[in-house]
Amino acid sequence: MQRLDVADIVKATNGELICGEPDFVISGITIDSRKAGKNMLFVAIVGENNDGHDYIGNAFENGADAIITHRDIPKRDGKNIIKVRDTRTALGDIARFYKEKYNLPTVAVTGSVGKTTTKDMISSVLTMKYNTVKTQGNYNNDLGLPLTVFRLEHKHEALVLEMGMSHFGEIHYLASIAKPDIAVITNIGMSHIENLGSQENICRSKMQICDFFDENGILVINGDDKFLKQAHKGIKTITYGIENKNCDYVAENIRNLGINGTKFDVLIDGNKYTVEVKVAGVHNVYNALAAIAVGKAMGVKEEDIIEGIREFQLTGMRMEIKHFGDITVIDDCYNSAPDSIKAALLVLSDTDAKRKIAILGDVLEMGGFAENELYKIGENLPKIDRLITVGDIAKHIANGAKAKGFTDIKSFERIEEAIAFLNNEDLENDAILVKASRGMHFERIVKALEDR
Repeated sequence: MQRLDVADIVKATNGELICGEPDFVISGITIDSRKAGKNMLFVAIVGENNDGHDYIGNAFENGADAIITHRDIPKRDGKNIIKVRDTRTALGDIARFYKEKYNLPTVAVTGSVGKTTTKDMISSVLTMKYNTVKTQGNYNNDLGLPLTVFRLEHKHEALVLEMGMSHFGEIHYLASIAKPDIAVITNIGMSHIENLGSQENICRSKMQICDFFDENGILVINGDDKFLKQAHKGIKTITYGIENKNCDYVAENIRNLGINGTKFDVLIDGNKYTVEVKVAGVHNVYNALAAIAVGKAMGVKEEDIIEGIREFQLTGMRMEIKHFGDITVIDDCYNSAPDSIKAALLVLSDTDAKRKIAILGDVLEMGGFAENELYKIGENLPKIDRLITVGDIAKHIANGAKAKGFTDIKSFERIEEAIAFLNNEDLENDAILVKASRGMHFERIVKALEDR
């Protein structure tokens, strides 16, 4: 982390130095008291389940030399205490101040589905030319994005940030910190529609990623998405797609290699290239096209772009292929949405196995939209052999499948019931898809399959 002193922190947050030395140098910033060591600043965040103010004493004990609080706390000899209006906002204010120290190209990625994979693939491409920092995992909210920014050092040459949202205005706030030069929107789906009311509203919210563009800002979008097609007027835009042949980058001659990935051809500056994506799912062709578009916009050589995509590796629990003895598990339990369920089911259907079993859990944050969307997924199941659902919401998938005559269905209320059922099943040579929203903790099912 580049040098920041207490005076910088006070200036960035418009805070009040309760005690301490303005010229004291901060070497790191954390919101986890367990990681608060010597010369570090601990920001006491109030979360859903924990209040960081309760851990200020722990932070001091672990060596922290500076604290940001929005509550009154006693002065402490030899320590720096800064009081602000709101610690969560203060974290973003510091990140905004810190980011402005760096004049480096910044790419921001958002979308309803595929943003983490797209972010990782773009980073893999840019790493071929630039020393690149990227969002780790899906640290994509108002806490995770600032923490990613704080990882910047003088040696870095590019930054790739993922931006998530659940309410209107959140992308605008994150963009105010990142001020991206290139923004990527993967698609407009149903995620968080419970809060936003419609896909049109989701699209408007995602488009806020461009709110801080200067005259050189570039928007990269999925040109097959009906909402994005109409949303980018007046902004310099690069498009990619499969169906829309008028896009700037179009995937052709797509070869589905099952769990081994895909290959496709694409024209780049009039020359034809074959691209290999070594992760399962034809939907990852879109992510690769986005990476090609960003790579070209940032001057990466074509051969290096192709190599970066070939070397790309998925973040854990996202279409991760695992082999437990004779069982093949498609671990996609980090998150879930209707579009990603459809894509994952197609991967399962294309997998060579004795039986193809889908274990699907609740899709959260869809509200009243869930029943209809999940029912349609059940009605249109691809070729699989067994459907297992866990949770009340996921039962809508089972109901849709039953309506279409699919019979091998098991529905459970709780994960423990599903695990007990699986433990008594002969799963030899079967392929099993495990997918649900993160809050369902479906990694427990993957672990149970591993421990068989």
